[in-house]
Amino acid sequence: MDEKTTRRRPFEDKIPEEVLQHARAAREELRESIKAFLPPEFMEHRRNARKEMLLAWRSMIDAALERMDKKEEKL
Repeated sequence: MDEKTTRRRPFEDKIPEEVLQHARAAREELRESIKAFLPPEFMEHRRNARKEMLLAWRSMIDAALERMDKKEEKL
């Protein structure tokens, strides 16, 4: 998918591209400095926690879909 169709950017045409490039670079540098500050175990734990949270959401969605299917079968 094209990024422009998946993300809403209401001010995209109002912010100069150079400003956006600097903001992206600053964000990446901040991420890298935080990674350097934190121990690698933290980053691994954070990744695992994020994965578990996504799996929890998947379970909730699957359960909701099953309930919908059961209601449709009763009709």
